[in-house]
Amino acid sequence: MTISYVALENSSFLDFQGYRSDVVPLLGGIVVDDFKVNVALVFERNAPTSQLEALLGQDWGTRQQEIAQMTSAGTLWSTYGANAEAYQKAVDFLKSPDVNIKIRDFETTSTQYISSVESRTLWVELDKSAFKTLFGTELLQGQTATGEATWYWDGNLSLPTELSGIQGVAGLWFDSYEFTTALPDKTGVLPAPLGQGSQSVGNASTLRPDDKALYPSDIAANYYNFPLTGDTSLSVQTGTIGLLESDLGIRVKDNDFASLLATYRQGASIDTPGDAVGVDPGGDADKTSGERSLDVGIATTINPQSKLVLYAGSGKKDDAKSEPFTTYQAAIWDTRHDPEVISSSERFATSQMTPDSPFAFAVNQLLIDAALAGITVFSSAGDGGSGYQTANGLTNVSGARASQYSVIVGGTSLSSMEIATTDATLSTIMAKALAGDLDTIWRLVTNGLNVLPANALDCDRLIETVWNTYSLDDNTFAEKGYFGNLAGNGGVDSTQAIPWYQTAFGLTPTTTDGQALTGRGVPDVSANAGGNLFYLVPKPDMKETHGDAGTSAATPLWASLAIQINAILLDQGMHLKLGYMTDLLYIAAAVAPGSFNDIRVGNNTSSFYLKGTYHSDGQDITPTGHGYEADQGYDLASGLGSPNGLLLARAISEITNAQVHFATTPDVIDANGSGGWTSGTTQTLLLQTTANADAAVTVTTGSTAIDASSAAHATYAWTSQLAQQSLQTDTEFDGDLLALFDGQSQGTLTQAVVTNGDSLSVTFNGNTTVATRAALTSSFGFADFYSDANDSVRMAQAVAVAETAGGADDVNVVVRMRQVAGADLSLMLYKVDDYNGMIGGVAPGEAGYAALAAAAAYNVQGGGSVIAGPGNGNYSQVQITDVDAGDLIAMQLTNITNGDTFWAFSQANEMVGGENVAHLWNYGLNTWGWEDLYGGGDRDFNDLVVQLDFTSTAGSGLLV
Repeated sequence: MTISYVALENSSFLDFQGYRSDVVPLLGGIVVDDFKVNVALVFERNAPTSQLEALLGQDWGTRQQEIAQMTSAGTLWSTYGANAEAYQKAVDFLKSPDVNIKIRDFETTSTQYISSVESRTLWVELDKSAFKTLFGTELLQGQTATGEATWYWDGNLSLPTELSGIQGVAGLWFDSYEFTTALPDKTGVLPAPLGQGSQSVGNASTLRPDDKALYPSDIAANYYNFPLTGDTSLSVQTGTIGLLESDLGIRVKDNDFASLLATYRQGASIDTPGDAVGVDPGGDADKTSGERSLDVGIATTINPQSKLVLYAGSGKKDDAKSEPFTTYQAAIWDTRHDPEVISSSERFATSQMTPDSPFAFAVNQLLIDAALAGITVFSSAGDGGSGYQTANGLTNVSGARASQYSVIVGGTSLSSMEIATTDATLSTIMAKALAGDLDTIWRLVTNGLNVLPANALDCDRLIETVWNTYSLDDNTFAEKGYFGNLAGNGGVDSTQAIPWYQTAFGLTPTTTDGQALTGRGVPDVSANAGGNLFYLVPKPDMKETHGDAGTSAATPLWASLAIQINAILLDQGMHLKLGYMTDLLYIAAAVAPGSFNDIRVGNNTSSFYLKGTYHSDGQDITPTGHGYEADQGYDLASGLGSPNGLLLARAISEITNAQVHFATTPDVIDANGSGGWTSGTTQTLLLQTTANADAAVTVTTGSTAIDASSAAHATYAWTSQLAQQSLQTDTEFDGDLLALFDGQSQGTLTQAVVTNGDSLSVTFNGNTTVATRAALTSSFGFADFYSDANDSVRMAQAVAVAETAGGADDVNVVVRMRQVAGADLSLMLYKVDDYNGMIGGVAPGEAGYAALAAAAAYNVQGGGSVIAGPGNGNYSQVQITDVDAGDLIAMQLTNITNGDTFWAFSQANEMVGGENVAHLWNYGLNTWGWEDLYGGGDRDFNDLVVQLDFTSTAGSGLLV
């Protein structure tokens, strides 16, 4: 039989193992004679790419409902699996007598490979002859330019015409570790200068790991405010978590995994034995793993009711190697245990793949399978800092696992005040915090500080920094240096485009290594990974305990939060699981920034070449100094930050319900298709100018120009994040912190009444602005027009839309309040007819409006229709009753001490200097701040901060 071949574009060895590394093709190799390697042939999908992109590019609610409908109808995988005819044609060809290539699947019990039309994958076993038959070339053994042994091949691979073509094989993956990343030989390059000692702040405690280790459940509860802790985590049934444990599963030597798990849980005060099963054909019982113990310890203590499924992948029998591709597949296609969430800290055999290569196609489509299957995937960013332990002198991320359809988790280091006393790099920060330095405390609060340091003998959470424990002594790295797992990875995957949700967030992730390439920013989020706080988990043999760390810990922690949110949504009546939900995190950060602790200190720098005058792990290296710094907001060292779990769960509850049940509610602004914006409805808009310096600002609505010029806001004017943080109980947030930042004036607040379809624009000092995050926020009542990072105008609706859980009527709604004013205050919430506050045809400020508002007031649970303010510095929450889905809710504030009444609509308020005074400032998702003094007072808009929560009372009220 004569086989005709078609070359696979971008399929050279360097496309597989040398992208961006400035290396030349390998030469002089010898043919490998005796080998067997299993290879995945990955087919194109039956549906065109444009159809898939349209499905996954929709908002969460729309796409999850469409996926659920297709799953129910049995059409999901016939649409998005392989073309059945093309797949069978390939099977027949491979099994034909003249070809006779073995297909690997469940035909043996000693290994696991997923070969199916639905998974679009055919696993084949290749020896020397079959390799040449399949690829038209031979497998070679050689050395890279820096001397590492590797398998490779010359030129591009080819495929028989029977396998290629439309809807044929487009991707390849090797279940092998014999291929080595090709690195450049850069002998003689000058090193970047590095300082001596700790390379990043907040990782240098002199305590032993075991002396600064806590059970994961304590870290989740005390540092990250998880919604289900203590009794609730023991009583609420949370879903199945898949843990990727290549070559292991639950296999342990001479022991029963279940009994070892039960013993560990007892140490964490969990009396039930736990439920863990293995999908582990080919798993190795003689092998121990600190990775597995870490994953299991975190997941089982944070969610003791969750079933854990441990996946071994292909195993290592019968020439299988358990490369993580096989482990991901085992979990994604496990319809028996059906994991809701997958946590993976697996590092693929390559991270240096060329875009549009068959290797990049294979792994990219693998994570899309998870998205279609409704599984939320959390993958660790990795522990090799910005260089990712790859000596190419560049910043690197794992392109194999940085899918836009999974959540990539980076690492931080948490320090209590007690631990900070043992870390010399934190001495200045701690001293300033104890002395009451406003700037230091302001930054620490955005970072998650929730108690005034001077009030606490031991502040449990003083600071959270980037995890980076690299330390240099006379040009020699302590411990393992750049080759070790000692710093969180982060950077840019330039093999794929920037995901829409990062673009919508205003990001253009760009490498810092001189190539200035853009792409998918990594990580998305982060959490404690070691440095100054460790996780108390079983040792590698699952016996006894020790302190362990890494992004391999941060990842199952985030997965454990997601499984809790899934359970909460189910309890509230949501019929959809989170599944692919990365965009929800960016929406939450935009509308509810209190959901995240902003990491602002530290770096992950670790780029290097081999050879040189610095010493790491017994090798000589040349640091190149490229990496990423933590900064305000999103950064490539820590992503969006670490979670405030309860606030994030509330935000996701509100966002998902809004997208599923209130898709037709008008947005505050709409894109006009030409780069501009129009009003989404007829409405009254609060116009909030925030300016770093005096600014001439004009807001144009239709043909009306409104002067929104402003003096500079005060240094510590309240942000949406601080306002939302303040709306936690007094045990969760110390009111004394807020007093430090009272009286900090905002910029200008004015108001506009606009008609549906009116054009809207803003200029700052004559320059145009961009509504960068409007695609994320406009559905939630506000949009920001930015001149730069510090100058903006927020257009916000003056009413709240009751987007209740499940679109239910007659529900209770939580009203949270934090008062930072000495007057006696009261609040009334009332129903209005439209976004201008009209009631029965009467507008705010017109005769009879106050009486109509009082008649339309909601009743407060416990009696009356007026809510008393909690008093200066205090927090309180109440519930209003009988709220219907879609109700428009307005507010009125009364300063009882002075006898003054203020409305959300300025035309109903006092007039000063010929202008009505506005008293209400929007702080994000259904959150506002009031100014309680006649004439505008000190304009800090924090005298009474109010939040309406429309979903938390649903079901068992787990988020109340």
